[in-house]
Amino acid sequence: MVETRERKGLLEILLQEGKLSEPDIERVRGVQQQTGQKDWQILLQLGMLSEEDLRNAQGLYFKLPVWEKKKKEVYPLLGDLPYNFLSRNKILPLRMSNGELDVAVAHPEDTTLVETLRHTARTKLNVKKLNVYVGCERDIQQGLDELFGIEGESKSSEVVVGAGVADDIEKLKDMASEAPVIRFVHNTITRAIEIGASDIHLEAFEKNARLRYRVDGMLSDFPSPNKDLYPAIISRIKIMARLNIAEKRLPQDGRIKVPLSGREVDIRVSLIPTIHGEGVVLRILDRSSVCLELDKLGFQEDILRKFRFLARKSEGMILVTGPTGSGKTTSLYSILREIKSPDIKIVTVEDPVEYSLDGISQMQTNPQINLNFASALRNILRHDPDVILIGEIRDRETADIAVQASLTGHLVFSTLHTNNAASAFTRLQDMGIESYLLASSVIGVMAQRLLRTLCPRCKEEYRGATPPINPPLEGFLNPAVIPLNKDKQDTLDRLYKAVGCEECMQSGYRGRAAIGELLAVDDAIRGQVMAQKDSLAINKLAMSKGMKTLWQDGLEKVKAGLTTLEELKRVIDTDDEYIE
Repeated sequence: MVETRERKGLLEILLQEGKLSEPDIERVRGVQQQTGQKDWQILLQLGMLSEEDLRNAQGLYFKLPVWEKKKKEVYPLLGDLPYNFLSRNKILPLRMSNGELDVAVAHPEDTTLVETLRHTARTKLNVKKLNVYVGCERDIQQGLDELFGIEGESKSSEVVVGAGVADDIEKLKDMASEAPVIRFVHNTITRAIEIGASDIHLEAFEKNARLRYRVDGMLSDFPSPNKDLYPAIISRIKIMARLNIAEKRLPQDGRIKVPLSGREVDIRVSLIPTIHGEGVVLRILDRSSVCLELDKLGFQEDILRKFRFLARKSEGMILVTGPTGSGKTTSLYSILREIKSPDIKIVTVEDPVEYSLDGISQMQTNPQINLNFASALRNILRHDPDVILIGEIRDRETADIAVQASLTGHLVFSTLHTNNAASAFTRLQDMGIESYLLASSVIGVMAQRLLRTLCPRCKEEYRGATPPINPPLEGFLNPAVIPLNKDKQDTLDRLYKAVGCEECMQSGYRGRAAIGELLAVDDAIRGQVMAQKDSLAINKLAMSKGMKTLWQDGLEKVKAGLTTLEELKRVIDTDDEYIE
């Protein structure tokens, strides 16, 4: 009864402060009846309330001061308040002086926790007075990571985490808090960010462990951890990501926020069980390094011009296709940044939200409460958006709603996993979408890939030699004659090769650039879709109307000396139907 009274009072405060409406509260209560979750958790998960708003409302309700995180704050390291306890309960020691301890808590409604903390501070730390502040869970966790985590590795060896406890889980927690483990995780993440890696892969095998970084789309081996330390390293990552350290049988996903050199880096954590131990992939989302400007992504000017023209339309569906890691989300984020303005409302539904976009409402799916793309879309449409971004069309239900939205006055952006632009129509038809609906709704499809670009310091020009590459490129003498289609040939009178130096870690490449093929839908293309023609027929018609294929676009970068034929062959399947 106490819990219900406190929650009701908090919702009333949020209503009085104008942060919630009566329908919002009814919606929360409906979800709560289905899931049994606390309503403040539902508010945060549905994006109806920010952590700051929750913190301020809790401060008013519990009559406690509010703590806001500031840069370069120094927190006291208290041996009798270990990381595991503080992180699990979202408590951050703020200041310790003259017998008084200030702490920030994210859940002041937990009176048992507050009393336990008060008792521990009095008996173990000789604290005469405990001052409680209300803080955001995110800020508290970030402060703890700074105190114990990768920013505070030199201090962490002093932390007492229950010495002498025999339980295996407690031993793992102890090991995860030791300096060598913390130092390895810290150095691994820092090194990855320094070299511009997108992912960190840690894997366990029978006799050894393996560490690899994915840089510019390619995996490379780096010095691996000692196999004996591997379980503790995984436990350390779980602690940082607030995952269940005891669970080793099921996959787990989490997030880490890493303060580094005055900026915050998001890391997505994914663990899977394998026969020799858990494997982990850390996906680095560094907002400071990501480029969200279309002009700087590498697309040719004619593609950008047509893409921008389509993105200025008031309704219809624009699809971006390609495999995972081909830059689809970056392209969509970039175009949204260009078209946003005070007179249009843009709403996105993503899984997950990778980067926060100012001035755009973003929603993240949550399968635990049945918030998927389809259910989120139905609710988004009630908010009268002008532009909608759907992270990915995965099933018929999502596709149906997306098509209907595009036919009723909305501009819809989304992604698909197809090899080229023309295949998007057959993919949606396979999902069960009627051809006449596709012909009426889809106004453009852009397929894209990312090519590694040559290191400007070490690339070398060569002439009179055939590049080491498989057919159909093999056998062309200098000048290299590369067929583009039946009626046209292009000539490459100079080529470059990747050499390797210290700046590019001996790979010969630094950075990546996008290539694309943009299929703008006109009456002729609509006729092909209505007639349920296959992707080959649609592709040939689009090429006859001037569409440049991925292969042709990539060849332009080869001619300009930005990349190599080998790289283009690696990324594009040269046996595709439009390369003849």
